[in-house]
Amino acid sequence: MPRFSRWQGIVLCVAALVSTVWLAVTNQLILYIHPRYIVFTVIMTVLGLALVIASFGRSPDQEHEQEQEHEHEHEHEYEDAAPRSYRRAISVVGTVVTLVMATALVVVPPATLTTATADQRVINSTQVGSGTKTVDSAASAPAGAFARFTVLDWSSLLRQTTDASFYRDKAANVVGFITKDRDDPQNVFYVSRFVITCCAVDAQPVGVPVFLPNWQNRFAADHWVRVSGSFQTNPSTKSQQSIALVPTATTKVDQPSEPYLY
Repeated sequence: MPRFSRWQGIVLCVAALVSTVWLAVTNQLILYIHPRYIVFTVIMTVLGLALVIASFGRSPDQEHEQEQEHEHEHEHEYEDAAPRSYRRAISVVGTVVTLVMATALVVVPPATLTTATADQRVINSTQVGSGTKTVDSAASAPAGAFARFTVLDWSSLLRQTTDASFYRDKAANVVGFITKDRDDPQNVFYVSRFVITCCAVDAQPVGVPVFLPNWQNRFAADHWVRVSGSFQTNPSTKSQQSIALVPTATTKVDQPSEPYLY
């Protein structure tokens, strides 16, 4: 049993470490963690693989001694425990499940967070992004800069002011996925993105309300779109958003290679 446990641990470690390296090489690790942690993660993974490889260098005598010590320390431990075969079966099942999960990380393309998660965490419910635009910096920005503002930038500004005059002559051009507005789902949707601070677990949804009557005739929730237009007093009488992006063009696009904002 100790010999089996040792090899079981090695196999599980190798599976987890190799799958992590694969995700990094294929640029899919960014769907799980912030890009600034990728280099650190890869370095630690490589070190982990080196330690696993080094474990193969242990001599048979060392293994035998360790097994004897293990048996001596636990000779009475399992007197009242489940039969040895039952414990081994559980161990094998655990190994198989772990290997399947590690394989799935490589074989099955990782999916980005969607509208379902955005609804659970509530769009714009918290202030995120230390590098977002402020009202003062936006007011002094040149006209051409606004086309480069992201969903995070605009959502931050909308949290700071709802003065319609502030948004005059500030054209927006943003990309994100569609999330329905809860108050007026027929005419208003959010062009949304997730903002990651550390990893996907802490991802927070941000969004810009878009007024587009009967938008569901052309698009569906979770579709990625590019929206160009200007901010105006929201024409919707049901939506609680006082300012909305009124588009001059809305087109469906492919999901960006880096779907999250940071």
